[in-house]
Amino acid sequence: MRAVEISKVVQVPDDVEVAIEGRKVTVKGVKGTLTRDFSHAPISMELNGKNIRVWAEWPRKKEAALVGTVCSHIQNMITGVRKGFTYKLKIVFSHFPISVKVKDKTILIENFTGERTARKARIMGDTQVKVQSEDIIVQGINLEDVSQTAANIEQATKVKRKDPRVFLDGIYVYEKSEGMEA
Repeated sequence: MRAVEISKVVQVPDDVEVAIEGRKVTVKGVKGTLTRDFSHAPISMELNGKNIRVWAEWPRKKEAALVGTVCSHIQNMITGVRKGFTYKLKIVFSHFPISVKVKDKTILIENFTGERTARKARIMGDTQVKVQSEDIIVQGINLEDVSQTAANIEQATKVKRKDPRVFLDGIYVYEKSEGMEA
């Protein structure tokens, strides 16, 4: 027999403001503002003081799982506007030195395994990317944008038509952390 209701509560810290309009959640903090629309999810939300309650009535398995997923997304938004997120990537090469440049909303990876054309990776949202000698630092308040930007950089340097156990050149994520360094 199914449970009548599955619910979870997300605690809102004092330095964060949350507004809920229907299933649209807006979170404001010291680092900025994030808005996310959960209208696709068959769940309900309400704001009681400094608590956000997310629930599903008569949930099936996927709807019950969505309650936890939406709570995690809201928690990530709160962490983002308070601290931010940082991903660090390492540039690895054995023979041909890879050079990385940031141009507008794209990252140009030049001289990858001696290729003449530059490989490109897209920067998502308001994410900042800095290149410091052998490291690339990706920072922002939206976890999805920061992680997708890091994934785009990693995927742009995927070795094709060669044995990946031998040709280890590329750009790889080596550290994920909360907080943004200046």
